[in-house]
This record gives sequence, structure tokens and C-alpha cells, in this order.
Amino acid sequence: MSERSFVMVKPDGVAAGLTGEIIGRIERRGFTIVGLKTAVMARSAAEEHYGEHREKPFFGELVEFITSGPVVMLAVEGPKGAIAALRAMMGTTNPLDAAPGTIRGDYALEVGQNIIHGSDGEESAARELGLHFPEH
Repeated sequence: MSERSFVMVKPDGVAAGLTGEIIGRIERRGFTIVGLKTAVMARSAAEEHYGEHREKPFFGELVEFITSGPVVMLAVEGPKGAIAALRAMMGTTNPLDAAPGTIRGDYALEVGQNIIHGSDGEESAARELGLHFPEH
């Protein structure tokens, strides 16, 4: 049985030239990339993507940042448990707490600009994949 997740290299990761490194880590771990696209996310898509944070004070900053430059969006497939494994590879949301060897632990310094996003569960994966990869 397989599981799919949505992963996004955020504008800071793209600007830092980390897209290839991140994709390489995902592939070397054994995951399959079944969808990939680069885009500057539309404001409406960003607002929907971060919809669960709409009432939080940092919502506007999230939307501004994620629409500030190109992102690389991935549909990633792996065995059951893939979502949790991808999240572990990313490291904690706050990069200052992220373990060395994780993507955020190795490359990020700020919560607001932490290089990468990944679905946090099956429900969010289905929602995010449906939003960004409706063909999958």
C-alpha cells in the first residue's frame, strides 16, 4: 500500500539553489516523485493552501512570503508512513530546534522562512495535492 504527500520547496529554498539537493534527498530515501512543477503561487491558491491559519496573526505573512517568488511543488509517493517519514526528513518547523541532518536543520534559520513545506497528515496531503495537483 502506498501513500502520497505534497512537498513544496519554498521561495527561500528555491532562491538559495536548494531545489536539486532537496529533490535528491527525497529520491535517495526511496520516494518517487509523481508530480513536479515550478510556479509563483497565486495569492488565492496560497490563501486556500494556508486556510487553516486564516484567523492567526501570521496568516498574512505566510501568504506574502509564499507568493514572493517561485516555489517547486512535488507530489511524492512512498510506502504507508511516507508522510511521517518526509516530515522527519524536513525537521521541526522551527529550524533552530531541527536536528542536524534534516533539511531545516541543515539549511534554515527562521520559522517564517524554513525552506520546505510538507503535508502533516493524510487529510492535509489529500487537500494540498487536490489544490496543487488536481490531475493526481
